Amino acid sequence: MMINKYSNVPLYSQLKNMIIDKIENGEYGEETKIPSEQELCEQYDISRPTVRQAVSELTTNGYLYKEKGKGTFVAKTKSKVDIKSYTGFTDSILDSQEPGKHNIISIKSINSNSLKCLEDLFGSSVSHNQQHNFAEVIYIVTQKNDVLSYNISYIPLGLFPAIIEDIKANKPSFEILRGKYPLLPVKTKSTVDIIYTSQEDAQYLHVQTGNALIKIDNILYSKSGQVVEYVVAKYRADKCKLVFENNK
Repeated sequence: MMINKYSNVPLYSQLKNMIIDKIENGEYGEETKIPSEQELCEQYDISRPTVRQAVSELTTNGYLYKEKGKGTFVAKTKSKVDIKSYTGFTDSILDSQEPGKHNIISIKSINSNSLKCLEDLFGSSVSHNQQHNFAEVIYIVTQKNDVLSYNISYIPLGLFPAIIEDIKANKPSFEILRGKYPLLPVKTKSTVDIIYTSQEDAQYLHVQTGNALIKIDNILYSKSGQVVEYVVAKYRADKCKLVFENNK
């Protein structure tokens, strides 16, 4: 395929589409180096600014990535977050069979004053007689050595006073929830948003600040309608894509 200089489609856009075609048909394999800017200029008889714009947009869109001093490479295929099978329980600590087996970075008790939305969400389950009101569990999800998401789970200590010790002891969920049948999570409400990486997110997700993230807020409810867990999951937009499927 060659660039059509008489087309109404901008030259950089034509080059972008050609590179995408080569990636999708396997000519440019995952994590392989693509031709240099100069090589693309000579191959398609176009200017360096045209090539640079095409490569820049493909890098921004997650098709390519650059390594300083080495060149430009094809990014790995994004992992799918299938909305058809996805539920708010997916990233839950309480609903996990073995909560302690999560890739936990930190687990501690925090005061509800550190995050005002906790009191708004949990309402009467927040015990103001306790110095610390919530278990905060920070953990990551990985796949093939890539960090896909950075998650924070908040669980009220007023409802689960021993949750921190139970998770550290690798207790299975049926033991943690034994005798707490009314508090079993049975319903979730999820909100999806696009945000940009903060400095804190960047250190866990191994990306630069300002990169796009898919943020999913999950609120887990018990059978009685009591909020029992709040999970914030931040997925790397360059590694994950949401897949929607609906039947009429």
